[in-house]
Amino acid sequence: MRSVALFSAVLTLAVAPAGAIPLLDLKPYPAPAAGEQRWVIQLNPLLKPSPDPSISNNPADWRVQLLVGQELELDCNLHRFTGRLRSERLPGLGYSVYRVEQPGPMVSTRKACPGQPPSKQFVPLGDKPFVLPFNASLPIVVYAPDGFTVRYRLWKAENSSQAAQLR
Repeated sequence: MRSVALFSAVLTLAVAPAGAIPLLDLKPYPAPAAGEQRWVIQLNPLLKPSPDPSISNNPADWRVQLLVGQELELDCNLHRFTGRLRSERLPGLGYSVYRVEQPGPMVSTRKACPGQPPSKQFVPLGDKPFVLPFNASLPIVVYAPDGFTVRYRLWKAENSSQAAQLR
């Protein structure tokens, strides 16, 4: 009877979906404060290799860019929100969380847009990319004010490096 139970357990494991990723534990991460939301990014450790041979398939060469902003109907000008993301260590754990700091008004260029109808655009916070190392072992936790959304982009390095010139 014991061998039947063992066989059943092995069979169950063998039929489990190969692409399923267990959810990471969020208990160590504090609940969002009033007026903010907690966004969680769980990176897939089973990413497909790039078909481009010049792009590295080593996760140590990958980065994650965080984008916090709002999707709005806007004209042809360039827009962004003032403010920035700040990294914060959780006491006693060493895990990092990311919090929007000093979110402010939207700024934009002021060029004319004759004959161009408004379009839906994602308006990011800040003017510099916020880039982190790729780590599928821990969730990326971002606290953003109500009304903002969080997106991310993966950056993959090339396999080759370029030599600098000595001058």
